[in-house]
Amino acid sequence: PRSVKMSAMMQKASGSSLAVRAQRPRVASRTVVRAQASDKLWVPGAARPAYLDKSLAGDYGFDPMGFGADPVALKWYRQAELMHARWAMLGVAGILAQELAVPNQFWYTSALPENLPEPFQRPEAMGGLLAFQFCLMHWVEVRRWMDYKNPGSVNQDPVFSGNKLSNPEMGYPGFDPLSFYKGDMTEMKTKEIKNGRLAMFAFVGFVLQAQATGKGPLASLAAHLANPFGDNIGANIGTCVTPASSTIGGITIPLTCLWPGH
Repeated sequence: PRSVKMSAMMQKASGSSLAVRAQRPRVASRTVVRAQASDKLWVPGAARPAYLDKSLAGDYGFDPMGFGADPVALKWYRQAELMHARWAMLGVAGILAQELAVPNQFWYTSALPENLPEPFQRPEAMGGLLAFQFCLMHWVEVRRWMDYKNPGSVNQDPVFSGNKLSNPEMGYPGFDPLSFYKGDMTEMKTKEIKNGRLAMFAFVGFVLQAQATGKGPLASLAAHLANPFGDNIGANIGTCVTPASSTIGGITIPLTCLWPGH
């Protein structure tokens, strides 16, 4: 009887170990599924490219054309996206603020000479303004390009050598006058790029809306709320109020309507 009991115990232990080994692959597979489910992707179930390793803020694996497969190109695309996002946020905020402050001035035509302050309505003044802006933008963009080629090379002020920026990462030169950044910047960088992407879409919408209706975003919103079924995107397809050309300083500039159906 003792040998029978020992044999039964050995069989039971062997069966238990086999059961444990059989269960291990299933536990591992659940871990893999859980890790994949926690990965935020631009489309559920999409395959994340290997070069998009979530090291960039706002990385959701979106690159259907594979443009970022080249590491050098990916670095430049991130800087280009940052600059466009920041300009878009400034532009969208400016359009909304201008329409609130001066609702009678259509933002799309605000930069025409006749709508500028008197000193800038003369052709020579407009040329001087454009030249001044070109020089400033050229200087800034050249320094940004130098920082791209040699990170940290433009951290020091070229005139006042005592002024320096920490510039821990390209595209983030330490500008924080209100001390918003405290500790880890990852969350703030993600918020910035997400708001910037939204602003880029909003600016494109403002442009198409202006060409189709001749109204600013707030005026168009009010018209839509007053008549949702008669004043909407579908009703405005095929309409365009943009003139064929505009004359500035004696130079005629042809204009194009981007709104479909025109």
